[in-house]
Amino acid sequence: MSRRTHARGVTVALVCTGAVAAIAASAGVRATAAPRFARVVVVVFENKGRDAVVGNAAAPTFGWLSRRYATLTNYRAVAHPSLPNYLALVSGSTQGVTDDCTSCSVSGQSLADTLEAAGKTWKTYAEGLPRPGFTGAFAGRYAKKHDPFLYFDDVAGVAARRRRIVPLTAFAADLAANRLPDYSLVVPDLCNDMHDCPVATGDRWLKRFLPPLLAGAALRGGVVLVVFDESDDSSVGGGGVVPAFVAGPLVRAGVRSAAVVDHYGLLRTIEDGLGLPRLGLSATAGPITGIWR
Repeated sequence: MSRRTHARGVTVALVCTGAVAAIAASAGVRATAAPRFARVVVVVFENKGRDAVVGNAAAPTFGWLSRRYATLTNYRAVAHPSLPNYLALVSGSTQGVTDDCTSCSVSGQSLADTLEAAGKTWKTYAEGLPRPGFTGAFAGRYAKKHDPFLYFDDVAGVAARRRRIVPLTAFAADLAANRLPDYSLVVPDLCNDMHDCPVATGDRWLKRFLPPLLAGAALRGGVVLVVFDESDDSSVGGGGVVPAFVAGPLVRAGVRSAAVVDHYGLLRTIEDGLGLPRLGLSATAGPITGIWR
């Protein structure tokens, strides 16, 4: 594996907390901070701008999600291409990575560290992953570039931590047994995440995945965050405006927040909700506000 030296915090946060609150207030939503979360599930889709999904007749499940729960109408990715966005989502930094490298590694902290230090659990559920802890670049429709924890030396280098990165098939069993971890990162494969396949394909995947989760006892007091890594327009600054939704019993029905939030703000929301210290640029990013009960 090749090695890079990466500087933490290389991207400027879009807004401060006060600015987010002001925008939320002007949009007619309450700028309330997130409550404490019993658990968090993050689902990441690929390469679609907001208008490609929101209001699209080919995405009825996303439409239902927006009506039933909360939509973040001004949610921003932070970079192009994919990998820097995934690293930002779990560490508050792109870690200096500017491409979809598969043999690079980073030495910064991630949620894996702060969760474990707080006595909390985590897993990645990656669709198509051949076996727990697999570190290869590709396997069928699985792609390592969408599996960010594997890039951190202190995860990839420890067998017990690698075993927390499991095939998506394990999710249903963990849900049924009420043993989902405190933090779950769910990564569909290259077709179901819409990277290689149409919006309708990802929508059908979400229709299978989401209702059992939302109906289960495991999500009581929990939250599901459904976001896209970046828009498909690489000419847009940052990573573009992408679809983003928040679901669960803690979320007000049908609310739409126009506050500017990015991947760092999503991370801060998770950290605040789980009582974790802030990593990298999440410390100065505006969290998700105005949607909570």
